[in-house]
Amino acid sequence: MAESGTVSRIPQLRPLELFWRDIQPWLQEQGYMLRPRYRSDWKPSYTVDDISYYFEDGLPIINDAVLDATHIATDELVMLKRVSLEVHPHEVELTRYFSEEPLRSDPRNHCVRLLKVLDVPDKPHLKIMVLPLLRQYNHPDFETVGEALEFFRQAFEGLYFMHQCHVAHRDCGRLNIMMDPKPMFPKMYHPRDINLARNFKDDAKFYSRTVRPPKYYLIDFGLSSRYEPDNTAPREIPIIGGDKSVPEFQNGTAPMDPFPTDVYYIGNVVRVDFLEVYRGFEFIQPLIGDMVQDDPSKRPNMEEVVKRFAEIYQSLPKSVLRSRLVEHGEEDGLLTFLTQDVRHYIRTFFRILFRRNPMPTP
Repeated sequence: MAESGTVSRIPQLRPLELFWRDIQPWLQEQGYMLRPRYRSDWKPSYTVDDISYYFEDGLPIINDAVLDATHIATDELVMLKRVSLEVHPHEVELTRYFSEEPLRSDPRNHCVRLLKVLDVPDKPHLKIMVLPLLRQYNHPDFETVGEALEFFRQAFEGLYFMHQCHVAHRDCGRLNIMMDPKPMFPKMYHPRDINLARNFKDDAKFYSRTVRPPKYYLIDFGLSSRYEPDNTAPREIPIIGGDKSVPEFQNGTAPMDPFPTDVYYIGNVVRVDFLEVYRGFEFIQPLIGDMVQDDPSKRPNMEEVVKRFAEIYQSLPKSVLRSRLVEHGEEDGLLTFLTQDVRHYIRTFFRILFRRNPMPTP
């Protein structure tokens, strides 16, 4: 114990991390192992004086509701998500709904898969959802127009599928669209530092885009709502999600249809992360412009979005789909040609040689 008036030199868990430490023995009984930092017998491999060094068990939790774990039987990395039924009463139910047959096998289903639900002992209002470990959808960066369009296609298709099932996501911004990293990172990486291998020592930056393209998933149904099939125009009090720019949320909180708001969310991902960053997407600007217009009643529904998008990408020549993504501020010149274009031409040659799809579908 530290002396009175002094600061302890022993590293401590943050208050938000104590929940996971306290249930770690129980999680192990259920077949899931947490990292050493959250085990009941944890003894830090560092001291406060070592703050200039990088230790695996020195990295604190980022979001206290989620924590990575290892499935002991298979050695697979998973994500554990704590859900309070008092706060989000339908999240577990909706995640399970999209994870069970017949919806599970539908190729249009891009909702994150629920692997298991654990009932937290002595806390009937708390559940632990076991989910796959996913990765930020645009890390690593997209290289070609075709790769970006395949992301658009899957994102639009996934949201349309939810709407066909009468479910509004209500927060489908950039943070809630992720990818399955295994096709590109077959050996995976450390969940707390994605630039390092699972052993927290080796580099994990080497990956492959050619073995099997990734599938993209919509996650986090804590704000989502499901409606009866005959409720064609539901009205809900707005819920402010991660994207604060929704036009209809700027002036009051009158009940409104959440489905057009979903259309804005997904369209704004494309506008902000692609149209405002890269050149060469003029062909899709009219569609995205319609999706993000201020008046929700004038936005196309997701069925129309999917149909119009299919017409757009099917009309594009392969040369456009294989073209390199170029940022707006990138300067043309010899240096860019030698460092970017030549490398891209070589990659494109081999992709054509091995008959890789310019819109790489998983």
